[in-house]
Amino acid sequence: MSTVDVQDLTRRFRGRKGTEVTALDAVSLRAEEGEVVGLLGPNGAGKTTLSRILTTLLLPTSGSARVEGLDVVRDAPRVRERIGLVLGGERGLYGRLTARQNLRYWGAMQGLTGSRCRRRADELLERLGLAERADDRVETYSRGMVQRVHLARALLRDPRLLIMDEPTSGMDPHAAQGFRGLVEELRDGGSTVLLATHDMQEAQALCSRVALIDHGRILREGAPKDLLTGLDTPRTVTAGGVSADAAETVARIPGVTLDGPTPEGFATLRITEDDAVSEVLRVLTAAGVRELSVAAPTLAEVYRSIIEDREFAL
Repeated sequence: MSTVDVQDLTRRFRGRKGTEVTALDAVSLRAEEGEVVGLLGPNGAGKTTLSRILTTLLLPTSGSARVEGLDVVRDAPRVRERIGLVLGGERGLYGRLTARQNLRYWGAMQGLTGSRCRRRADELLERLGLAERADDRVETYSRGMVQRVHLARALLRDPRLLIMDEPTSGMDPHAAQGFRGLVEELRDGGSTVLLATHDMQEAQALCSRVALIDHGRILREGAPKDLLTGLDTPRTVTAGGVSADAAETVARIPGVTLDGPTPEGFATLRITEDDAVSEVLRVLTAAGVRELSVAAPTLAEVYRSIIEDREFAL
């Protein structure tokens, strides 16, 4: 049984002018135990709508969504017992309360009482590196520390599923890296994580599978490495010491777009055909070029390529 099983999920809203807006359009998705599954897309793509349905905060128009076999509509109270929601920003915490007070408050709201609630809050503060400042107001925390409190709140009842909606938004690179380390620990401990983000680098580093979503539809789904190798996404070759003759030769190779060379001999080549990569390297090496680097496509480039193909088809 999948931890998350979404089938043909659709959500429509009534727009400002009375027109119907489709936020999710027949989305199907699964997440297994111990997986980190990424929902990748820009703001407005449908990531937050899907997250809100899975957390029982929003009803679907049609289709079904299950968490550990429980329907998010018919079994909403039992679903809520099994999930933890990690938001980005200040939502869901009280800045004038300390981290310890926040966790005890939310623990009580979730049914933890007395010594059990206090003990669980203290365990999480220690585990997430917040113990030394547990009695300081949250409003004095850095963005990275605030997100750790969000994560602690989500873990209060030791949920089977964590849903994270842009959890590192606004963090500095160091804090974001630390938070990703916590997600990796949870994954290694068997937790299932659904990560909604527009940060392609983050998804590529953390996720075993990703779903690329735009305008409420999943355009592609799979392991990052499969998405990176399964599409004709351009590779970039940078080279130094490129002569005019060598540049002219590589520019004639099908599938190659050349930028340069500069007066200093630097050139950048975008290659859209896999067979052309080896030919470009052969020509440049034969011409005596030694400063060469080949950059593999990133998820961001794959996403842009898919969007461009979709818009062209329309």
